[in-house]
Amino acid sequence: MGFEKKVILVASDTFGKGDQQLGETVLETFFTILKQQETLPHAVFCMNSGVKALTNASLVSLHLGELEQKGVEVLACRTCVDHYGVESDLAAGKIKGMNDFIQLASEYEVITVS
Repeated sequence: MGFEKKVILVASDTFGKGDQQLGETVLETFFTILKQQETLPHAVFCMNSGVKALTNASLVSLHLGELEQKGVEVLACRTCVDHYGVESDLAAGKIKGMNDFIQLASEYEVITVS
């Protein structure tokens, strides 16, 4: 079974708790490997500090941009983008509302990365 019926929820700009730099590296590794899979997720939805992964300051944004080019919806929570003031720094993704995530969650299995 592949990822095509799944949505990846990125709830943090790191993967796991603890060392910030390690968490950023692990998140980048996750998306590096994910984008190489035979089947890709339907969407990636970033919320809370996860929206920072879509900015020019994060290497993760390069991988998310490549996923977008491969047809994966990459989305950023509007409230979170506004909270962190990163709209002008977004390198990938489209800004959407929580209602869009709720719609995705009703149709696809959600895998949370935090």
